[in-house]
Amino acid sequence: MKSKKLFPLSFLAILLVSCAGTKHVPKMELNWEENFNQVNGFDTSRWSKIPRGTSDWQKYMSDFDSCYAMRDGKLILRGIVNNSLPNDTASYLTGGVYTKDKVSFGFGRLEIYAKLNGAHGAWPAFWLLSQGMKWPDGGEIDIMERLNFDAIAYQTVHSHYTYTLKMKEPKQGATGVINPNGFNNYAVELHPDSLVFFINNKRTFSYPRIHTDKEGQFPFDKYKYYLLLDMQLGGSWVGKVDPADLPVEMEIDWVRFYAFKQKR
Repeated sequence: MKSKKLFPLSFLAILLVSCAGTKHVPKMELNWEENFNQVNGFDTSRWSKIPRGTSDWQKYMSDFDSCYAMRDGKLILRGIVNNSLPNDTASYLTGGVYTKDKVSFGFGRLEIYAKLNGAHGAWPAFWLLSQGMKWPDGGEIDIMERLNFDAIAYQTVHSHYTYTLKMKEPKQGATGVINPNGFNNYAVELHPDSLVFFINNKRTFSYPRIHTDKEGQFPFDKYKYYLLLDMQLGGSWVGKVDPADLPVEMEIDWVRFYAFKQKR
């Protein structure tokens, strides 16, 4: 097995490819990484369990230990049938972690290497929300959303411009092919003038900053962002959950952030 510390050769090729919406390819350096090498639990100085909320993605979130595990240098997040917590009225329980108020990211490239196991109603996601700014004004960057057993992943941008004003240009999302039975690399680059998305080092699309009289088109150059990793179940988009497919889990091998080097 290759060490997680190795700098992937395929990533070097990315530095040679021009990113749409940017005038040049900035140099990068590894600024932060999480390899999930802990044994008894994830590093709580970096990560917190996501609390339950009322939105589709959040309504089954739980701090129940069975939704979380550390295994072979990977963080495991599970969606399970709730047969264990009689005082919890939720039908299912899901695990999710975020770096809110602990670690935030600015201009650079964020990568997550993970395996997404499928189930009817499974909706795993990796995404970014602005630190300290309410949604949707601060923007949302969906690095990966996968539905059920799909062989594609969705990558999407949300903001006041796209959500509240319902503006459709520029294009706010795309899909990319994944290996549904193995590990895949999901990435986004945050530039001052664009967001550029990748799956397995292949660029899927870019979302540019444009000149417009509409508010909130590109908030992504104004804020720092925290990362959410969560195993979601059910909802209006993904559909009903089949309890026969549970438990379902995703395995997160590592997260890396490459900061853009400043010009001297």
